[in-house]
Amino acid sequence: MAERVQQPPAKRLCCRPGYNTNCRQGQRAGGTLCGGSGTAQGGSSKTLSPESLLDISARKVAEKWPFQRVEERFERIPEPVQRRIVYWSFPRSEREICMYSSFNTGGEESGTSGENSDETRLPFRRGIALLESGCVDNVLQVGFHLSGTVTELATASEPELVCSVSVSFDRCKITAVTCGCGNKDIFYCAHVVALALYRVRKPEQVKLHLPISETLFQMNRDQLQKFVQYLITVHHTEVLPTAQKLADEILSTNSEINQVHGAPDPTAGASVDDENCWHLDEEQVQEQVKLFLSQGGYHGSGKQLNLLFSKVREMLKMRDSNGARMLTLITEQFMGDPRLALWRQQGTTMTDKYRQLWDELGALWMCIVLNPHCKSEQKCVWLRQLRRWNSVDVCPWEDGNHGNELPNLTHALPHGNPGEKAQRHTHTHLTNTPPLFWKGFPLDVGTLLRGLASIQPQERSVSSTKRSEPHLFPAQRLLDDGQSFVALAVETALIGLGQQRVMPDGLYAQEKVCRNEEQLLAKLQEVELDDSLVKIFRKQAIFLLEAGPYSGLGELLYRESVPMHTFAKYLFTSLLPHDTELAYKIALRAMRLPVLESMAPSGDLSRPHHIVSMVPNRYPRWFTLSHIESQQCELASTMLTAAKGDGRKLETVLESIQKNIHSSSHIFKLAQDAFKIATLMDSLPDITLLKVSLELGLQVMRMTLSTLNWRRREMVRWLVTCATEVGVYALDSIMQSWFTLFTPTEATSIVATTVMSNTTIVRLHLDCHQQENLASSARTLALQCTMKDPQNCALSALTLCEKDHIAFETAYQIVLDAAVTGMSYTQLFTIARYMEHRGYPMRAYKLATLAMAHLNLSYNQDTHPAINDVLWACALSHSLGKNELTAVIPLVVKSVKCATVLSDILRRCTLTTPGMVALHSRRNSGKLMSLDKAPLRQLLDATIGAYINTTHSRLTHISPRHYSEFIEFLSKARETFLMAQDGHIQFTQFIDNLKQIYKGKKKLMMLVRERFG
Repeated sequence: MAERVQQPPAKRLCCRPGYNTNCRQGQRAGGTLCGGSGTAQGGSSKTLSPESLLDISARKVAEKWPFQRVEERFERIPEPVQRRIVYWSFPRSEREICMYSSFNTGGEESGTSGENSDETRLPFRRGIALLESGCVDNVLQVGFHLSGTVTELATASEPELVCSVSVSFDRCKITAVTCGCGNKDIFYCAHVVALALYRVRKPEQVKLHLPISETLFQMNRDQLQKFVQYLITVHHTEVLPTAQKLADEILSTNSEINQVHGAPDPTAGASVDDENCWHLDEEQVQEQVKLFLSQGGYHGSGKQLNLLFSKVREMLKMRDSNGARMLTLITEQFMGDPRLALWRQQGTTMTDKYRQLWDELGALWMCIVLNPHCKSEQKCVWLRQLRRWNSVDVCPWEDGNHGNELPNLTHALPHGNPGEKAQRHTHTHLTNTPPLFWKGFPLDVGTLLRGLASIQPQERSVSSTKRSEPHLFPAQRLLDDGQSFVALAVETALIGLGQQRVMPDGLYAQEKVCRNEEQLLAKLQEVELDDSLVKIFRKQAIFLLEAGPYSGLGELLYRESVPMHTFAKYLFTSLLPHDTELAYKIALRAMRLPVLESMAPSGDLSRPHHIVSMVPNRYPRWFTLSHIESQQCELASTMLTAAKGDGRKLETVLESIQKNIHSSSHIFKLAQDAFKIATLMDSLPDITLLKVSLELGLQVMRMTLSTLNWRRREMVRWLVTCATEVGVYALDSIMQSWFTLFTPTEATSIVATTVMSNTTIVRLHLDCHQQENLASSARTLALQCTMKDPQNCALSALTLCEKDHIAFETAYQIVLDAAVTGMSYTQLFTIARYMEHRGYPMRAYKLATLAMAHLNLSYNQDTHPAINDVLWACALSHSLGKNELTAVIPLVVKSVKCATVLSDILRRCTLTTPGMVALHSRRNSGKLMSLDKAPLRQLLDATIGAYINTTHSRLTHISPRHYSEFIEFLSKARETFLMAQDGHIQFTQFIDNLKQIYKGKKKLMMLVRERFG
């Protein structure tokens, strides 16, 4: 705090009505120790004795009445009475002193001024150390003013520091402090703490005087003159100018000072009009908040602001009026943050950290305006203040954009206008507003829970005997016999969590709803349930089920309501050991997710659980929908786990899942969870739960059959595994109804293949008859799939049907029928290679020729992937014999225009006799085929023609860097030309034509002449 060296001016003017100098003559002007009479109340007596009526009454007066009112009420107050009132007016608890000298009562946080986080460096801890080290001296209490000196001993880096400290107090509150250390901070410095604690802990060692005005009343004129002159002499350099000025004004009849009755006394206590509150340096609060905001979240400023918010909460918890005062100062600085105007101008949103600070600001204002102990006059003041902030354009909206931040708080105050700019930041539409329109949490339930749950154990419960004791915690007067604050906290949290409320707009606001709920549930989970709390859970659960539209678990649920999945999961796990049926009722009711349901016709309330939309034809933008669906899935998984072994409950949970969960991924996860639970290694499989798992898996298959899902292949494999665990009838069932579950490719390549594998047979312990029946179903499935999708299923079907001649022939015929129009050359070549591998070369040849009819290789596709297939087909035909080769060459000539591929085929056909290298021992003629006769003559002519066409095509757009490559290409062409009888002449004519046609390409033609003449 900014601790000013000068004492603030006196609060009121003091004089004694009916003052009689005679009765004051000779009376004692000195002082006595604070203990005075009744030292037992000062705390120094080691023996206990009853308090006197004087002390009891003086203590109550000192707590509640300003001293001016005491003086006005009684014409003459005996000096002992004055002394006891003054004595009891100083704070008697260290808790508030700690609160105003550290960030929390325990002093566990670092100070705003950037002090070391070491606890010993906190002002409160340092003050205690100074006190215990005997560094406090010259302590004097004059009326309602305490002064003294505090000495900080010299260190290696700092010299000795002696600080003059003074403290004013009133009605058990410190109302003003000054210290010579010059330290600036929001909270009291260590020297003020040391002096105040000295007075609290050692009141018997403090010399107590009545207010200085009382002492002056006891003096005659000579004594007063002597007093003034001595005072001026001791402090003449400081006070002489002021003393002369005052003397001049007093001697002037018309001066302002002579128009006022009485004179100020800084030690005389508070006036009737003074506000009774602890000293808070408003200027330093504003400066510190402004500094933190200017740092933009860096250097720990966000943490420091949150610590300030925690301090406000602490003040509110202790019913300290400075809580609202400090929050007002903080809010003013937030509203004046220049970044708000900048963001508004740029049309950008504020950062998440900054939005969280605004959230906390709004939550604290909610605590203040809903305080039941607050007077209506104060609420009206806040209403005007909130309306003023409401009119500021830069105040942010709830979703972090720009607009008014706090106006919805006015609904909790008198005369609030419900029409003012709805849906602003933090806790919208409170009192006098149906829960239907609540956004997020309508009350700061978390704060209430923390406050009630944090009460010390000895304060948590109250019995009939304790209620008669005089010293009770204030809220204890509201408790019934045996009731506890923890029970109140838990019940309050359950009420708040169970309220039906509308999902707010905007990503940030929706994330905040989820975050608030999770934080509150985490706090509840710290509470250990006993019998009394279980009763509360039962009562609230039943109420939520029967409460109607105010409950999020009632029958009537609005489409845009925040789902209850997370809350219901907590209720379910808490109630399950105590009331199973009620636990399942809660969880099953909460499984609903109406935002994903199709809307019911208007006025149709015949459904058992109605879903009503407040805004027809509007699909709300739920940015957190994926998180909500995952929580719904977690709730369902929890129920499945708990229902293991109970067939009736498993069936009920399964129906709820199938009805309410719309995400295939989440249903798949539930299916996997159920499978894992059912097949735990330490027990026999739970067949009922396995069937539930299978049913969920089948639903996933149906949901994803016609949609793209990157996990589809994994899902199919898992379903087959699950069906295998259930039994052979389950496998047969999914194969019989494959068309509703799988694509033809999945059914053949995954399902049927897995079913017929040795692993499955061994796992199911099948006999021969069962194996054959299962294989027959798989072959039937394969043939059906091949009919439906021959392109992708033919090869799998042929593989599956290998051991059944009729099925294999059927599959082969399906391939032949589909080869003309329904299959590509790649697929046909693949099946042809399979046929050759299985020992059916003629069928392979047939399929290869069908594939060639679909192929078309242009002149420049010399790296086409089908080239290997073409070469293989020609090699297969050559190996089978001349007739097969003769039949395939026309297909090659028609389909292949690439010269290098044709020359390769030609060369291979001339190296060996057809049928000589056959692997199938076919008879052949034993003679090499002639290039002058069909079919090789046709292939040779086609190859030469392809080289000629390719040469002209390449020369059209050839560049100099490709000249050498082109020359090599012509060399390969010459080799092919020379294979013909008149090849030399044809090639010479070909080169001459090139020279004539492309004579403009002089450099290239020069290279041609050098190589070919």
